Amino acid sequence: MKILMLTNTFTPYIGGVANSVTWLAESLRAVGHRVLIIAPEFDGAPEDETGVLRIPALQRFGGSDFSVPIPLSRPLDEALDVFQPDIVHSHHPFLLGDTALRVSATRNLPIIYTYHTRYELYGHYVSQDSPVLKRLVLSLALGYCDLCDAVIAPSQSIAQFLTEHGVKTPVTVVPTGIDATRFDHGDRKRLRSASGIPSDAFVVGHVGRLAPEKNLEYLTEAVKQFLTSHAGAHFLVVGCGETMTHIQDTLTGAGLGGRVHLVGALTGTELADAYAAMDVFAFSSHSETQGLVLVEAMAAGIPVVALDAPGAREVVIDSRNGRLPPANSPADHFAHAIQWVADRTVAERTTLREAAIQTSKCFSRDATTKMALTLYASVLETHRAARASRDNNWQAAKRGLGEEYKILRNLAHAIGDAVLG
Repeated sequence: MKILMLTNTFTPYIGGVANSVTWLAESLRAVGHRVLIIAPEFDGAPEDETGVLRIPALQRFGGSDFSVPIPLSRPLDEALDVFQPDIVHSHHPFLLGDTALRVSATRNLPIIYTYHTRYELYGHYVSQDSPVLKRLVLSLALGYCDLCDAVIAPSQSIAQFLTEHGVKTPVTVVPTGIDATRFDHGDRKRLRSASGIPSDAFVVGHVGRLAPEKNLEYLTEAVKQFLTSHAGAHFLVVGCGETMTHIQDTLTGAGLGGRVHLVGALTGTELADAYAAMDVFAFSSHSETQGLVLVEAMAAGIPVVALDAPGAREVVIDSRNGRLPPANSPADHFAHAIQWVADRTVAERTTLREAAIQTSKCFSRDATTKMALTLYASVLETHRAARASRDNNWQAAKRGLGEEYKILRNLAHAIGDAVLG
């Protein structure tokens, strides 16, 4: 099978969607399928990428780490003429997402969309969390679902969210899988030694983009309370972003600066070492569709404390592989959940560790890749059956015009939703 993927974020950018696209493509290629990824240019991208077409893009859009692609039809058309895809997989509803719809329509290909992101929670990047903008992007994203042949939800919470918001296209849960072997052999001592963390210290850890939508002010307050009451505890933060300064300033201002370690973004063995250096993984985001870093931490045998929110509730089983305080818990309750892990005996921590590792196995790349392939095959079979009776040049032209109309209609409907509330 030849799969065309279009994504607005891709390596070397570090983030959930970029990782998801990368790992799915790797897994599909490993079992004999061909994948072409259409992605924006990004600083630091390798020049000799295989199976990737880069589109010129505006960098650092809205002060974020994202780039905005500027599609060029001729290079894209030429690449598609050579590749001859069987199916289109869109990973965003905007920008290259619209390009995915046009490719699907003009080439008469089925299209699948993965609902990776709760875009309405990202309005601070462009318009100071405007309620109108939130309604607009939510309506656009939901409308996009119904322009596709199938929708993938990374978690059951998101599948329920989509159906409750009126999405009519069939929704299938297919989590992003991880390669547990990347995280289960980290060196606990190596990163601790390099960062000046005592070998016997209890370490609270966090991995992710340090961005406002990750609810990190809340997490910082909870960790501050925990560190204040535990003189030997440390906080290890892996990632980069605008909230880094807030974390450092808040904890330094509380006299805890010597026990806070912001080590920047890590990959490969360094990331595995970081997970291994932790005793508990703390996560407070409400904006996830799937908590990939939670599964990575569990693959390293690290119990997780996370708020009971989409993405986390599918991974964390309260008191078994971590703690899952209610989503509206005050920061001191979250600190108490961290305390609960710290208070476990050696035997109880071993039980937590074993349960975490077992949970991570449910998200293996082999299992989730099979789910994706099953969906691809089903959608492709249905589409081919329908195409057999109506495929000619005139039909292709009509599909292209019809797709443009549907894109514009979705935009008009979303604007109406946003303005009228």
